[in-house]
Amino acid sequence: MSLFHLIAPSGYCINQQAALRGVQRLTDAGHQVENDEVIRRRYQRFAGTDAERLADVNSLASLTSPDTIVMPVRGGYGASRLLDRIDWQSLASRQQRNPLLICGHSDFTAIQAGLLAQANVITFSGPMLAANFGGAETLNTFTEFGAETLNTFTEQHFWLALRKAQFTVEWQGDGPQCNAQGTLWGGNLAMLISLIGTPWMPTIDKGILVLEDVNEHPFRVERMLLQLEYAGILNRQSAIVLGSFSGAAPNEYDAGYSLESVYAFLRSRLSVPLITGLDFGHEQRTVTLPIGANATLKNTRQGTQLTLSGHPTLQL
Repeated sequence: MSLFHLIAPSGYCINQQAALRGVQRLTDAGHQVENDEVIRRRYQRFAGTDAERLADVNSLASLTSPDTIVMPVRGGYGASRLLDRIDWQSLASRQQRNPLLICGHSDFTAIQAGLLAQANVITFSGPMLAANFGGAETLNTFTEFGAETLNTFTEQHFWLALRKAQFTVEWQGDGPQCNAQGTLWGGNLAMLISLIGTPWMPTIDKGILVLEDVNEHPFRVERMLLQLEYAGILNRQSAIVLGSFSGAAPNEYDAGYSLESVYAFLRSRLSVPLITGLDFGHEQRTVTLPIGANATLKNTRQGTQLTLSGHPTLQL
């Protein structure tokens, strides 16, 4: 069984029950969970002061237990305040000795992108404690639904990514037929946009860029994707894969404008394939992807395959 080391570099976990249920589920499954005191920590809207949250991240370099899975309690906001004080090189040295399996998404994308840009560290974009292992934590009301069981699809794909040196994710994607290879990178769209022009934005050419977001109206999704295009990032990739963009439905004013409109508009402009439909993001049903790993994307009439390799895995 595995050791989970919890961190809280972002927002305060308002859904304490979900987080504690996540801990219980992991321990019931035979795993060990440490540093769970960060669940209750709070300063203003954050999961502690900047110094406390920074210590969560920098102290990872001192962890000694093999096969440790590092997981944020939740996202929210707060990681951006830490980027200029994270000891990237110490974390890089730690990963060279005995890689931590670092997994999270949402606001945590900022730290994951920084680790890739500053230290070439591969992390996993996947589930977190409260919203996934603890059940459903909605971003607006924090009410719970269907929270008595962990999503089987999410759990299976989490362990698949952390245990297999090479694995393939399959889905019925929408987009042109293609066969592309490159470094997989990306995560939360809004967080990546916030990093453009900073030292923490990865500079990757001929990569496979995977993106997701939540509570963003389609026009905001389009605007952010256009910013990536105008910055010269999209057309430098081998392919772009889009996950879930939920939580902000079009209204009457949109008069038919939707996410599909966004996708069609982008495809008319881009010189690289844009593939949609991947279960990836803020949903209860989500795959886990190694950010910084080697990737091969194949899209045909029969379906889409994304094969990943070169990432750290559990050894025990």
